Amino acid sequence: MDGKHIRVKKPPHSGSWFYSYKQYFTIVLLALADSTYKFIIVDIGAYGSTADTRIFSASRKGDRLQANQLALPESRQLPRSAGPPAPFVIVTDEGFALTPHVMRPFSRRDLDDNRRIFNYRLSRARRYVECAFGILTNKWRVFLSSLQMSPDNATLVIKACVILHNFIRIHDAPSDPGVDHNLTATSVGYDHNRHRRPRTAGMAVREMYADYFSGPEGALPWQMDAVSGRH
Repeated sequence: MDGKHIRVKKPPHSGSWFYSYKQYFTIVLLALADSTYKFIIVDIGAYGSTADTRIFSASRKGDRLQANQLALPESRQLPRSAGPPAPFVIVTDEGFALTPHVMRPFSRRDLDDNRRIFNYRLSRARRYVECAFGILTNKWRVFLSSLQMSPDNATLVIKACVILHNFIRIHDAPSDPGVDHNLTATSVGYDHNRHRRPRTAGMAVREMYADYFSGPEGALPWQMDAVSGRH
């Protein structure tokens, strides 16, 4: 999950609340993408000065995730692991808050090998949403410059482009029976930390994944070479 700033024409009488960190007037496309570069959930229309984590917390998907109503698949054991079931998680950058279902990287200070490897693996997973934004921008070149229209109309244009993007990804991509394009599972099954604070529970889940990625069951052959240059 990540946010993309879409430049728009400055509305009349707008103030700093519409300003983004790159000194443009923008609205934000906050998107969750899957491994086929398709957008699963989007939130469009927040102003550029609003942080991604605040947009997510105030969105319907943020509310539903917090209430265990986002229809995530149930927790299951990680491949080749004999450990406890692990929750499905959304991978993000440092701009989002850590929860049991939202994983952000470890702080770059005092990283051990386990945490370096986790950050590397999370970064690899995050490339899908970054590539999805790149495909969207290159396909619908209206995003290469500012949208010369009102924010309401710009929001409609972005929604239309997202729908067309998904249509093309579904109908032009090779058929893969292992890819489910719709989240249809019932409720989140992970409840080991039900009575703990979201950040504390999120830290426990992140450590679980960090241990798995560094262990024999979840390690990649090249990951130590990849992180050794980041010390």
